[in-house]
Amino acid sequence: MGKRNNSNPALDQLKYEVSKELGYINSGAHDYEQFLDETKYEVANELGIQLNHGYNGDITSRDAGRIGGHIGGKIGGNMVRKMIEFAENSMVENGGKL
Repeated sequence: MGKRNNSNPALDQLKYEVSKELGYINSGAHDYEQFLDETKYEVANELGIQLNHGYNGDITSRDAGRIGGHIGGKIGGNMVRKMIEFAENSMVENGGKL
């Protein structure tokens, strides 16, 4: 699903599902990747950070984190909520044990 070599397929699927629920994407995994690609440039522009297509090794890790934090904040928060729901449901089904 993603461009990252070390990504976790289950987490990638959860990110995709949460993004779809939040209305960020309307179709498949390609739509999600396109959303992320477009959004990082929009967020960088809003934050006043120069982000180029291609090489961006000259931006600080702080600025890169600010961009990623703005993109992932809402998605990440909803992912945590879903994981907690999953754990609670699993505990109910397993007599209080994970």
